[in-house]
Amino acid sequence: MFHEPEFWVAVSFFLFLGLLIYLKVPALVTKALDARADAIRKEIEEAARLREEAQKLLAKYEGMRKQAEQEAEEILAVAKQEAEAVVAEARKAFEELIERKRASADEKIRQASMHAVKEIRAHAADLSVAAAQEVLSGRIKGAKATKLIDESVAAIKEKLH
Repeated sequence: MFHEPEFWVAVSFFLFLGLLIYLKVPALVTKALDARADAIRKEIEEAARLREEAQKLLAKYEGMRKQAEQEAEEILAVAKQEAEAVVAEARKAFEELIERKRASADEKIRQASMHAVKEIRAHAADLSVAAAQEVLSGRIKGAKATKLIDESVAAIKEKLH
């Protein structure tokens, strides 16, 4: 038995275990493992806390994004309404301008028509006076005829103009 290597290996093994227990190595290993477990637990808790903060930030930014989208839609709606109002106002101003131009043209046409009628009447009056003068000068002769013709022409001119 004392000559066998297995015996000495077993004795060495038990002495090694005894030495480890005497030096409190298992307690140190347990303590190191507990410290490592605590560090891992703290890292997990920190990661969970960071994840929770990230989710809160994500929710906050999602809310801000939705709010910004709503504001953008409201701005677009207001801009569209303002653009429609500007277009309607421009259309109304254009229609008013066209109406004023049409009224001005109608007035010019009316005035030109009245002027043409006056010119035609004046020309007709002149022709009538000339014709009456021809007729009267052929029938009445002398100083009396000249005086009568001049009075008649003056009277006709006054009535026609």
